[in-house]
Amino acid sequence: MKPVVWGVLSTAKIGLEHVIPAMLSSPLVELRAIASRSLPAAQAAAQSLGIAQAYGSYEALLADPAIEAVYNPLPNHLHVPLTLAAAAAGKHVLCEKPFALNAEEALSVKDAASRVLIEEAFMVRHHPQWLRARELVRAGRIGTPRAVQVFFSYFNEDPSNVRNQPGIGGGALYDIGCYAVLAGRYLFEAEPLRAISLVDRDPVLGTDRLTSALLDFGGTRQLSFTVSTQSVPFQRVQVVGTTGRIELFVPFNAARDAQMRLALDEGGQRDGSSVTVETLPLADQYRLEVEAFSRRLREGADPGASNGLNDAVAQARVIDALWQSERSGRWEPVA
Repeated sequence: MKPVVWGVLSTAKIGLEHVIPAMLSSPLVELRAIASRSLPAAQAAAQSLGIAQAYGSYEALLADPAIEAVYNPLPNHLHVPLTLAAAAAGKHVLCEKPFALNAEEALSVKDAASRVLIEEAFMVRHHPQWLRARELVRAGRIGTPRAVQVFFSYFNEDPSNVRNQPGIGGGALYDIGCYAVLAGRYLFEAEPLRAISLVDRDPVLGTDRLTSALLDFGGTRQLSFTVSTQSVPFQRVQVVGTTGRIELFVPFNAARDAQMRLALDEGGQRDGSSVTVETLPLADQYRLEVEAFSRRLREGADPGASNGLNDAVAQARVIDALWQSERSGRWEPVA
């Protein structure tokens, strides 16, 4: 396959530390350029990572005719505007999560998504541990799936960090709660019907620092989760069924140089004697994500038939319902 020529918008940490190294390691990717509003910052990143071209504006990168696809890891409030700008320039877009701040904003990309490939960047969907967990659920190894439980937290109270700025999409639900929502949608392979949330906001920062939620998927299927930006770093996913359960120990920040483990309990013994642990192969989930997108582009995937935008809109609708529940204090339907 001829490598896809990529550009990266911004020198965001996730790009510099995870996605760009993954791109550079892949034979399916030719990373041509990186852009920043600060040319020196772009040049420093390009020099340290071995990227050929640095641009001092996003517009300059989008005007480069050689670039076929862009990765957009900008702050949350810029995801849709720059995705639209990239699409207008004829570039395909892999946009970081959350794709949009609400479903209405996500739907504004509908016309552009009929012309170019657009996808929300949930790298976990490509990791072997997530694929294996869904395979086990589909195979009936835990019986009928009843509940997905997620906890995801870290500690960061730096007011200058974009994750702690409410006006641009900061806070726990946008930053990591979106992964919890995805976990339910991915493992149940369904959309929730209604949602309720409990939100604690930092009195100074204004962001949600501790958010818990319950989502009703119908048919006795429930997702419950807690996410926090001011708690000890921890993450776990449990999938509980009528005859067994699955546990992912490092579901979200899986290191590319470490083998992940998955626990399968088909007996329910309280002393843990019925648990078997599988060790998954080494995997760079960011590389797998970028390669999957590149293959779809090269294979001539029809943008209009792609479910990339539909999936992003479905995610945004759940988060909209959770915000509405914070305001109303009751269950809210997922539109």
